Amino acid sequence: MIEINGLGFSYKDNKVLENITMTLKEGCIYGLLGENGVGKTTLLTLLSGLKRPQQGSILVDGRNPSDRQPGLLGNQFYLMDEVAPMAMKAGEYARMYGSFWPDFDMSRFEGIMQLLEMEPDRKMDKLSLGQLKRVYIAFALSCNAKYYYLDEPTNGLDIPAKALFRKALSKYTREDATVVISTHQVRDLENIIDPIIILDKCDVLLNASVDEISDKLFFDYSGQPSADALYSEMIPGMSVQVTPNPTHAESKVNIEALFNTVHRHKEEIKKLFGKSEM
Repeated sequence: MIEINGLGFSYKDNKVLENITMTLKEGCIYGLLGENGVGKTTLLTLLSGLKRPQQGSILVDGRNPSDRQPGLLGNQFYLMDEVAPMAMKAGEYARMYGSFWPDFDMSRFEGIMQLLEMEPDRKMDKLSLGQLKRVYIAFALSCNAKYYYLDEPTNGLDIPAKALFRKALSKYTREDATVVISTHQVRDLENIIDPIIILDKCDVLLNASVDEISDKLFFDYSGQPSADALYSEMIPGMSVQVTPNPTHAESKVNIEALFNTVHRHKEEIKKLFGKSEM
């Protein structure tokens, strides 16, 4: 379990995170959403221990990730948005660097590479960005870590590769894993991320499961206008509007509409989800 309490971080005079408090549970794939500059990547680097909190604390299974303890480092993986085109074959890279993760499995790597339609004997510095991203995704999942921090993992992937990524992530993550995915490409991951975290400048606007969201907000695709609508927009082939859901009627959450609703009604949403005065 990840416990974040009063977390703060600044770049000189630019305050990025302030008094961030939340708990991330095991067995969940969290979608970390937010506009550019709100601290999504900073949060991932703090979770992985690459940066040290300036205020507050982070505990991962009771340990401080910035202490860089081998037992925790070997049980987590941070996949950056930008990946390095190493001058070696993908299989050679996996064998060499997999030794840093105690549960790394070379046969698992080869199986994931096959699923992602990649060959281990391809030179990494000869691959396209999307192909290189697939190699790093395969390597990450073959480490069989408990904690994954993925920064824009679908950037550079074409449409078929995005579908394969979703399949690989669902198939090859441990049941007790905690996965945090920072993304702007919400449609790529809409069916696998749950719960959803929406960061704002120095604030957490939402940290809720899809069930909690659909219990409190209704996503209406009928096209019939409602005076209670918090947000409405045209989407391909239909319209969607978001209204409060006092009757707890069931509906399918549209994450893009949710994101826009939250940003237009920040305080109302925080009160609705019991997050006011955070």
